[in-house]
Amino acid sequence: MTAPGAEKVVIVGAGPAGIRAAERLVQAGIRPIVIDEGIKAGGQIYRRPPQGFARRPEQLYGSEARKAVALHTVFDRMVAAGQIDYHPQSSVLTIAGHFLQALTPTGRRDFTYDRLILATGAMDRLAPIPGWQAPGVYSLGAAQIALKAQGVALGSRIVLAGSGPLLTLVATQLLKAGAKIAAILDTSSIRDQAAGLPGMLARPGMVLRGLLMRAKLGRLYHAGVTLDRIETDERGPVGLCWRDARGRAHITACDMVGLGWHLRAETQLAGLAGCMFDYDESWSQWLPRTDRMGRVAEGLYLAGDGLRILGADAAEVAGRLAATACLADMGLSSPDATSDLRRLGRYERFARAIARAFPWPGEMVRAVPDETVVCRCEGVTAGQLRESVVYGGGEANRVKSLARVGMGRCQGRYCQLAGAELIAEKARINVCDAGRLREQAPARPLPIGEWVRDA
Repeated sequence: MTAPGAEKVVIVGAGPAGIRAAERLVQAGIRPIVIDEGIKAGGQIYRRPPQGFARRPEQLYGSEARKAVALHTVFDRMVAAGQIDYHPQSSVLTIAGHFLQALTPTGRRDFTYDRLILATGAMDRLAPIPGWQAPGVYSLGAAQIALKAQGVALGSRIVLAGSGPLLTLVATQLLKAGAKIAAILDTSSIRDQAAGLPGMLARPGMVLRGLLMRAKLGRLYHAGVTLDRIETDERGPVGLCWRDARGRAHITACDMVGLGWHLRAETQLAGLAGCMFDYDESWSQWLPRTDRMGRVAEGLYLAGDGLRILGADAAEVAGRLAATACLADMGLSSPDATSDLRRLGRYERFARAIARAFPWPGEMVRAVPDETVVCRCEGVTAGQLRESVVYGGGEANRVKSLARVGMGRCQGRYCQLAGAELIAEKARINVCDAGRLREQAPARPLPIGEWVRDA
């Protein structure tokens, strides 16, 4: 058996959760291995620009600039001091039996570990509408990455559509950068948003910042809309057809559309590592099953938005809690977790209120026409998916085998939730009864040369 102080700990992800987990382990005398897909640590929320990028943190991160700089500084200090074994630009491909493989800048590499902390974050949650497969239609996260990393607005006349805080945030950031936005279309109604407000007051400062950002959007913002289709030509979008809260039809001319309905937890690696999942009605998605500290089982821990969609501040807390649980399980001294658990409870109340205020548009997804592309990787339409349900029944993996939905490059990350809605609608079952797609390795695309080299 490995002595507690000699156990090898691997952290996957260097966003807020992964950085705070690493910091806590380093404080206890542990030198963790940190594997991250980014060029630099910070995650999506605090993504860092390339070397020589002129914009200041206040311009990049707004009111979150101090938090971003603090996290960057902590991590860079640990790297410079040799307190962590850091592997940037590295994607974990598979996990099995205290062993993982990652694609690094120098090729495929094997890592062994005694304990594993997954801080994999979240990604855009997308819903299909006719025309969304066209070039020039991006996720809100992609629009934000282009703005943060390169100072680029992905269009000269932009329409942003979806729901959730990210919609308001990206719109505000683009407007501040001088981009021309034609409309901001929110599928959440004012009534839904008002219903979530009491719970959101668990974080009044955050609510105030959100309201101030919303005020800056002015008449560009429309709530309670229904998205009908994106009109396109050979170059991409030319207009978005939508109906307002009163049912009146509109067509807004554009050359770029950004879509997003809050976030979905990135759980591919958690599934490969053996996590169990429960369907969470609040977030309308499958989420990993852990204890309050993020402990899945002996030697496996989850933290951040890959566990619960609670935001960057909560991710820092969850990272500390996961590392604290890890230290306790190793028999090492660990800080008292009471205050962090209390703080995490407050963040969760706020996040559940956000989910209520900006719900996933399940009814809109179920009503998409048969010709609508659902799986953009494989070109599977809603009609093909519905037909597969008729032949194979209402189970997600069976439908996948028949229709190929979820078999493409993204492995269902973009289409699984919408596909489940369509399966449930056709089979007349609850969404959770359709089940979830089983994870398959490799979790990320891998150059064929990496396998040929082994052969």
